[in-house]
Amino acid sequence: MTLFLKYLRPFFKRMAIGTTIKLLGTIMDLFLPWILAYIIDSVIPQRNVSAVFLWGGIMVICSIFAISGNVIANRMASSVARDATQTIRHDLFETVSYLSIPQIDETGIPSLVSRLTSDTYNVHQTIGMMQRIGIRAPILLIGGIAITATLDPVLTLVLVSIMPLTIIVTTIISKKGIPLYGQVQIKIDRLVRVVRENISGARVIKALSKGDYEINRFDQVNRDLINSQIKAGTTMAATPPLMDLFLNLGLTLVVLVSAFRVNANLTQPGVIIAFLSYFTIILTAMLNITRIFVIFTRGIASANRIDKVLVKTPELEPISPEEAEAKSHLPSISSDSSDQIKTNISDHLVFEQVDFTYPNNRKKTLSNINFRLKRGQTIGIIGPTGSGKSTIAKLLLRLYDVSSGRILINGHDIRAIQSADLHQKFGVVLQKDVLFSQSIADNIQFGRHFTTEDLLESIDHAQAKEFIDKVPGKLDYRLKAKGNNLSGGQKQRVLLSRAMAGSPEFLILDDSSSALDYQTDAKLRTVLKQDYPNTTKVIIAQRIASIQHADIILLLDHGTIIGSGNHQDLLSHNTTYREIYEEQTGVTVTDETI
Repeated sequence: MTLFLKYLRPFFKRMAIGTTIKLLGTIMDLFLPWILAYIIDSVIPQRNVSAVFLWGGIMVICSIFAISGNVIANRMASSVARDATQTIRHDLFETVSYLSIPQIDETGIPSLVSRLTSDTYNVHQTIGMMQRIGIRAPILLIGGIAITATLDPVLTLVLVSIMPLTIIVTTIISKKGIPLYGQVQIKIDRLVRVVRENISGARVIKALSKGDYEINRFDQVNRDLINSQIKAGTTMAATPPLMDLFLNLGLTLVVLVSAFRVNANLTQPGVIIAFLSYFTIILTAMLNITRIFVIFTRGIASANRIDKVLVKTPELEPISPEEAEAKSHLPSISSDSSDQIKTNISDHLVFEQVDFTYPNNRKKTLSNINFRLKRGQTIGIIGPTGSGKSTIAKLLLRLYDVSSGRILINGHDIRAIQSADLHQKFGVVLQKDVLFSQSIADNIQFGRHFTTEDLLESIDHAQAKEFIDKVPGKLDYRLKAKGNNLSGGQKQRVLLSRAMAGSPEFLILDDSSSALDYQTDAKLRTVLKQDYPNTTKVIIAQRIASIQHADIILLLDHGTIIGSGNHQDLLSHNTTYREIYEEQTGVTVTDETI
């Protein structure tokens, strides 16, 4: 409910106007049976035709007002639902955009997608329905009962006697329905996840002929969702027939009692006709109220899921230097000797006793990672799959916070640097990077404002000019989602162009040349050395050839450094590094060849 109140508050004025119009139109509807009863019992016995036409004209006018008022109010209700849902969807997307990676991992991308789509749709339906039927139905119900009480209080008491039963049944069913619809949305999350995996992995599925397997997997998730929807729908579907039963029993009682009262001259035929009309109105109102409860139950479940995301605040906000030092579990830099302070400040990048464990994971991913880089130096990181290479890049970008230790840039803990200031220092190609369905120029610009000369320079440095000059439109060539109309090497060169644009302070290349041929890779290394002398480079690779030029090479295994030094040092003193080099090059290393 808090979500509805928060986002509907700016529209209260428009809702008040719509409610007033809806109220007047509904009152016109309520007048029609009363006027009909008056015509039958009071006007027709007088045999005054002009009076019949007069009151008939009044009925027509009431009908026109009722229809017009309902149409106008419904349009206003739809506009409120549209605008409120647009704001909810915008705020939800904005919140998701600023969530930390651990928070996104906790909720799950499929769940976030379904909250942005199906959940906001349910909320939209609820807001619109509550204004259209949620106002009209109670007015018809209460107004109908009030008017019937003026026509015949005894018959009204017969009708009202069944109301407690309908309220009790509706309340019980609604309490059961809200959790069930929450489960339905969770199952939708799972369905979205399976669909995303199948779409993303379509090539792999076809290559391995696993279409039948994936169809069966989807069928299981789909059936699970259907069963949950059937359970929730069956529970809520009990409301309308029970309401029909109670109200029809009431109608039967009303007919029986009215027959006796007409026979005893205690009431008039026109009143009975009007009463039956009002009973139909009240019956319809009750059925609409039960329909509202079904939609409202689903809307509340979706609103709760949306609100759980909206209340989240970014976890990785900048903290004070004192807090960063306390979290590092290391001695304060200010307490070190002056020589040590000078060393820390002169270093461009420092990883100092860094440990890291992923959330909900007991085993350390990185343990005691230490290295220092001067401005313009290059560090190469190599190791087997799962050794923690990419994690170092994620920590440097502060996608996650270190568990202990600290990462310093120019002597400042990165946790104490504003996110915008931190991230603009980097040019990045991640291991699983993404190209968007935009032009090549837009993918390289990526919301930044580089000149055409800067773009062309970065494209030339990334060895992408050759193929970009050949595609239609060149820089205006539109890429498909994920760059699916480019080859693997072309994708990597566009991503490299994006990272290298503007000569960033740091360049992080995570397995960014795996799809490049050796000649292109060699040209790229030459460009990095000659044209980016003041950019500190962090290169993560599987091939030693991509990092052997680095000033420092780290060899990782199970999250720990098992070798550190330059290429020659590691060939001389590290058996594991030498074995990897020999396997990749086919060259046997001896003391004489080093």
